[in-house]
Amino acid sequence: MNAFVVLAHPEPQSFNGALYRTAIDTLRAAGHTVAESDLHALRFDPVSGRHNFTTTKDPDTLKLQLEELHATANAGFAPDIETELRKIEACDLMIWQFPLWWFGLPAILKGWVDRVFAMGRAYGGGRVYGAGVWRGKRALLSLTTGGPEPAYLKDGFNGDLAGILRPIHRGVLRGVLEFCGFDVLAPQVTWGPARLTDEQRAAALAVWAERLRGIGAEPSIEVGAY
Repeated sequence: MNAFVVLAHPEPQSFNGALYRTAIDTLRAAGHTVAESDLHALRFDPVSGRHNFTTTKDPDTLKLQLEELHATANAGFAPDIETELRKIEACDLMIWQFPLWWFGLPAILKGWVDRVFAMGRAYGGGRVYGAGVWRGKRALLSLTTGGPEPAYLKDGFNGDLAGILRPIHRGVLRGVLEFCGFDVLAPQVTWGPARLTDEQRAAALAVWAERLRGIGAEPSIEVGAY
């Protein structure tokens, strides 16, 4: 299996960094090929613009989807985007490792999606959901929260985590993962790692590694029902 692991956290020594390294090491030890993108280490620019492209369709008005289609047809994506696209295209399993910030993706990860999930390469022409460009691939969100698990239940302080993640898993009108054809696996959630002891963090890493060792046989979830 070819895996692709993406990290969106500015501190390498964070618990997100530990989860990221655990995923890479565990998957490689199991015989899988692993590509990786530590977005902060790469200094990935999350802001879209003409620098997304080496080609130009309309020099007067920037319409990103029009330029994405033109770049798709003319090998015109900037090197940083082309590199990330090829990692996705080569993978069987993609894992996003990130902290849940303001009930969503960190800005650098959202910007990575904005720039990399380009029309023509990631979707378009009716190639969405079951007919998506990346159908047959699987995706998994591994995330940490600031609060404990009870805060993210349906009657909890922050509300249902499943509802918080649904826009990422599927989205309203325009989704991300399922929209582009991915089968989505159940999220890996580490509740409030800042509140955990060293022993509890070690146990959480061990649980993550154990799951990854059997990830090839894990079924996808029904996002609409999740």
